[in-house]
Amino acid sequence: MDSCIKATAMLKVLVVMAFLLATSSAGNFSQDVTLTWGGPRAQILNRGQVLTLSLDNSSGSGFESNNQYLYARFDMQLKLIPGNSAGTVTTFFLSSQGAAHDEIDFEFLGNSSGQPYTVHTNVFAQGVGNKEQQFRLWFDPTAAFHTYTILWNSFRIMYLVDNIPIRVFNNYAANGVPFPTNQPMKMYASLWNADDWATQGGRVKTDWTMAPFTTTYRNYNVNGCVVSASSGNSCGTSNTQAWQTQGLDATGRNRIRWVQQKYMIYNHCSDFNRFPRGLPRECRLPRF
Repeated sequence: MDSCIKATAMLKVLVVMAFLLATSSAGNFSQDVTLTWGGPRAQILNRGQVLTLSLDNSSGSGFESNNQYLYARFDMQLKLIPGNSAGTVTTFFLSSQGAAHDEIDFEFLGNSSGQPYTVHTNVFAQGVGNKEQQFRLWFDPTAAFHTYTILWNSFRIMYLVDNIPIRVFNNYAANGVPFPTNQPMKMYASLWNADDWATQGGRVKTDWTMAPFTTTYRNYNVNGCVVSASSGNSCGTSNTQAWQTQGLDATGRNRIRWVQQKYMIYNHCSDFNRFPRGLPRECRLPRF
């Protein structure tokens, strides 16, 4: 009898835990973000569970988070534009405000039909970027939803795809490499036309007969330190959550090496033509 009671109690605990995990796994766009531009081209659907951005020859569209954060983990599921998406750029990024702004970019550069998307990443600190890495993906990002993650803590910035790390940018401020440390950032997302550079350096233009182009977002989730004028930083000085110290374990290092060896197509740290006087300082420090 005791064993049955214990088993029943344990089952109830597991059910409650599963419910809590489910309710915390995804936000609600109706509550968490604001549609900022594009008019009816940006739509929140399914009671806040889905958000679509569209682009036509008049305008693109975009949205931003209602909260701003000083360190956080942001997860978003995207399904990108199928078919001929040349000239289009879908984004999911963080940014502060002002000329000396900080920014952490995930950009998805459209393609001619049958060609793969380019995933463009960049880090800005105090208004200076020039830290690009670009990748192909090992799946079709238009056929199903995949999870894209920006992890930003005081130690590093990590980009993950379906929880597989593709890039790490470490905090080497002590070595003279600027790192985003004190400017709160919001999450932004947009779909816009950049056919002057996005596809094959601008050689392939947007085919407006294919418009409207649509990207779908869902399962937006953020765990982070909210910054507000009234209450300051919600995390204070504590580092009690896993994301606040998260880095690469042995499995993560193996995975990121696999991605960078097989799917990286550009690394600013290998571009000696761009930096004839010497590679940037972060390129001479350990990557992982």
